[in-house]
Amino acid sequence: MSVLRGSRRNALADRAFGLPGPRKYPMPDRAHAANAKARASQMVKKGKLSPASKRKIDAKANRILGR
Repeated sequence: MSVLRGSRRNALADRAFGLPGPRKYPMPDRAHAANAKARASQMVKKGKLSPASKRKIDAKANRILGR
């Protein structure tokens, strides 16, 4: 996965994030989309992310991954 530095992350459009409001789970490419799905699963298990938010992240990632 490529490194996403702060300046490039800040330059991304809101639509490039799994959760655009708080700008969390950036998905500028396929590798970041796969990683966002994995991290979202971890956060649901820890109780820090709602299942509804995870579904949104998964749906966006699946569109990027072509699933």
